[in-house]
Parts: sequence; structure tokens; C-alpha cells
Amino acid sequence: MTASPMVVTRFAPSPSGHLHVGGARTALFCWAYAKGRGGSFTLRIEDTDQKRSSDAASIGFAKDLKWLGIDWDEGPEYEGSGGGPRGPYFQSERLPIYRRHLDRLIAAGNAYYAFETAEELTALREAAKAKGVPFRYKGEIARARSVEEIAALRAAGAPSVIRFHTRAGPITIEDEVLGTAVIPDGETDDFVIQKADGFPTYHFAVVVDDELMGVTHVLRAQEHFNNTAKHIVLQDALGFRRPTYGHLPLIVNPDGSKMSKRDKDKVLRKAIAERALTSPPVGTVDPATFAAWLKDKTIQLPPEVTTRLATLLGVTLPEINVDDFRRSGYLPEVLCNFLSLNGWSPGGDLEKFDNEFLREHFDLARVLKTPAKFDRAKLLAFNLHAISAMTREAFVTRAAAHGQAFHAGFMAKLTVAQFRSLCDASHERSKTLDDLFRSNTFITTADDDLVLDPKAVKKVLEGGSPCGYDILRGARAVLAPLADWTVGGLEGVLKPHAESAVGGSLGSLAQPLRVALCGSTVSPPIFDTLAILGRESSLARIDRCLAQSGVVA
Repeated sequence: MTASPMVVTRFAPSPSGHLHVGGARTALFCWAYAKGRGGSFTLRIEDTDQKRSSDAASIGFAKDLKWLGIDWDEGPEYEGSGGGPRGPYFQSERLPIYRRHLDRLIAAGNAYYAFETAEELTALREAAKAKGVPFRYKGEIARARSVEEIAALRAAGAPSVIRFHTRAGPITIEDEVLGTAVIPDGETDDFVIQKADGFPTYHFAVVVDDELMGVTHVLRAQEHFNNTAKHIVLQDALGFRRPTYGHLPLIVNPDGSKMSKRDKDKVLRKAIAERALTSPPVGTVDPATFAAWLKDKTIQLPPEVTTRLATLLGVTLPEINVDDFRRSGYLPEVLCNFLSLNGWSPGGDLEKFDNEFLREHFDLARVLKTPAKFDRAKLLAFNLHAISAMTREAFVTRAAAHGQAFHAGFMAKLTVAQFRSLCDASHERSKTLDDLFRSNTFITTADDDLVLDPKAVKKVLEGGSPCGYDILRGARAVLAPLADWTVGGLEGVLKPHAESAVGGSLGSLAQPLRVALCGSTVSPPIFDTLAILGRESSLARIDRCLAQSGVVA
């Protein structure tokens, strides 16, 4: 009895930026399927599209996978993962390998050079459109050229591509998720397998690499399903085995639209239109680039520019890529858990599990066929639950790591004791690790730069009886001589003061203090806020607030 081959899966992104959550879900499922069966998971970088690829983007993908806890057995070497006997793992470094297999196809009459210009191909498409039929390139003229004619054209430098000669007949696809499908005869044309720049197309390179890297199972998004017909005819012509296919449901927005980086672009365009901006804020983007972007909705700004503009304008962009969720303070284990539920069911009512559970239980039988809607509110609830379940020490450790990565300036302005106090005050109300930093910018704002919310001033300080300014002045008198500026010490003087001077209402005392100290009515508990700011800064802010009102402390 012959033993079954080891399961080998692969994740093969194009290095065009950070990892999209849909790609992350695919990588997670490929990893879990292989590792749960004692197999191997390969990372391969499909960088044959020179316009979209960059070395920096490749590193971004590796960082994203590592952050999610997804290690690869073979692939580019990065932080302990990768290497292997079947490299190189960047397609741009495998051109001689592809050339050998291209030559095999040409020699066997299964591929040929085609010299049509872009204008000639457009004319063929227009002719098909006029007849009311789909355009299918069949290459009768190209295949009729003699060897000598082809050699002469190539020697003269005529641009050319190499196309695969698709034979007549239906193509049957066996899919572990979607079942059996038959692509009718004539639906798959003579498609390009080498571009004019000498690089192989996705279709050709993926077939060669899957064979040579021993891939046994190809799990990828359903948007690739129609490509599978092209891959099958290539495999047959090259004498390659067919891997097992499983096409995964797309992840979409709640309204059914595809989750795309264009979602960020739409939000940013809307915000800029509402503000009637015709030129960019200084230091964000070149004015000519900005003007072109405004005029043409098909143009997208570079990710770093989009983020910079959104930050300066106070616009919250939707998270699309893994790095977006990391920056927003989501936990990697929560994101993996949530992504697993977008397209796969563990059975029963189980929703909360870790990567180890997924590795042990993931199978293709429970992969859904229909698109998975990405419920951001549910993800946030998952994250809140996970943060709430942390020990205080774990929260401090992970919040500090997040702060060092994305809020270094904030962290530099706090002592260790101040940061721990802030964590103590923020743990229970933090839905993400970033909440602690975004909602407490008042702490690292210079005393003289603090801006008071006009609505809060009018409601809390100018209104009420007694007036909020009078309450603030009374609190200042109690605080000024206090030497024990700790949560306990502050509570010891302010609670009795609230009892005697504000009718026992600590809230009526806390709100004027919050506005003076933080600029708004939202902050950690008031005793924590005073302790974190410290005596000098707290009194200075109270004095500044009173001075702005004309009230003398």
C-alpha cells in the first residue's frame, strides 16, 4: 500500500503592499490545513508583475504573517522562518526555470509566439463586440507563421508574447468546496503565458511552481476559480499532476461590496469634499499629485500619503489590511479567530478559539460557499472581551509594546509609573490597545497648548448652580496644599470637599476638573487623571482655565 504524499500548501501573494485581510484568511487556512495534517506550509512571492512589486512590500507581507502567528516551513528567510530545498521563493529569481518549461511547450506545439500589437487586439475585440459574441483569442494567424518568419520577427525586435494553445473540449474542475464544474468548450482561449517583458504570467508561473515545490493542495479565493481551467490545461500539457483545489468564499463588506483599499480612498475623498479642500495640507503630498487625484477617481494615493492626510484631517479610515488592524490596536489572536469564522464554521455554537484549535480542527468540509460578511462591530466586541480577560500585567506589557511601535512620542513623555497608572485607569474601558493612546492625548499635550472644547466649557463651566468655574476654584484651593499627590491622597481631600461644598456630588466636582485638565468631559477616573498629570501640571491647567474665564484662583 502506497503512503499518501505529505500535504503541502502554499500562500503566494503579489508584493504590492501590506497583507489584505482576505489574503490573511487564505494564508491562515492554508497554514492550518497543512500543519493539522503534519504537512508543510510554503510562502512564495509572486513578483513577476514589475509594476506592482517591491522589496519593501515583500517584507511587509512577512511582518504581517509573523504578527498573526503564521510561520512558514519553506519560503523567504525572515525571523526564523523560511529557507528550504525548492527555492528560490521569489518568482523573479526563477526565470531560467520558467524558460525551460516554456521551451518544452513550444517544441511540443502547445505554445507559440504572438506578435499582435495592442491596437490589433483592440480591433479584434471590437469586431467580436460588433457580432455580439465574446472575444476569444484563437491565434490562427500567429500559429500559421513559419519558424523562419518567427525568428526574423524576433531578430528584428518585434514585441511578442507567448500564448498557450488551448485544445478543443470541455474542462472539468473538481473542487473540494464548490464541487464539480465543467467549463464548456471554447470558453478558455489561447491565453498569454509569457509577457512582452520576458516575465511569465501568473497562470504559467503558478503552475510550474506548484509542481516543482510539491504543492498538493491549492486553497485560494473564489475569484481565482475561472483561472483554474487555464491551470489544468497547462498541467496536462506539461505532464504535471493536478493538485487538489479548494476555492474559499470572498470576504465582503456588510453591504455586499468587496473589501478593498479603495474603501479608504472613498472615505478620504468624501471628507475632503466636505471640507472643500482644493490643495493639500502642507507637507502631506505634492500639490500636482493631489490635483490629479481629485480629478480622477481611478487614481489612488500611496498608502502612507492616505494615512498622513487622514491623520491631519481627523478622519478615521476603515481597516482593510492586517497592518491597519495592528495599528488600530486589535490583538493578532483575535483577528485570526475572527477571520477563521469568516468562511469556516467550527460547528456548534463555538466562536472563541485560538490558532492551535484551528490547526487541529480545520477542514474543507465546513468551508462555506457563500461570501462572508465582515462584521466590524463583532470583531470589536471580540477584541474588547479579550482585553478585558487579560491580567493587568499582561495589559500593561501589550499596551507598552503597542505604544513603542506606534506612539513612541507619547511613551517618551511618561514615566514608567505614569504609564502603569494610565493602564490601571484604562484597562476596563479599552476596546483596543490604541484606545489608551487616542483617548488620552491630553496627557502628553503641553499645558499651554491644551484646547478646551467650547461646548464643554459652556455646559460644564459656565452653566449650573453653583457655576462650574466656582466649583473649579474651590477644588483648586483644596488641592494646592496637598503633598500626597497620589490616587489615595487626592481621593482623601476631594471626596470630603465634594460632600461639604458640592452637595455630596463627586460627579459635579469631577466634570469641571476634567474640562480644565483634559479639555473635554471624557477622561480616566478623575483621581487617576490628576495623579497621572502630576501636581505641577494639574494646578497649571486649572489656573489657565480660570484665567481664560477671568476668574482669579
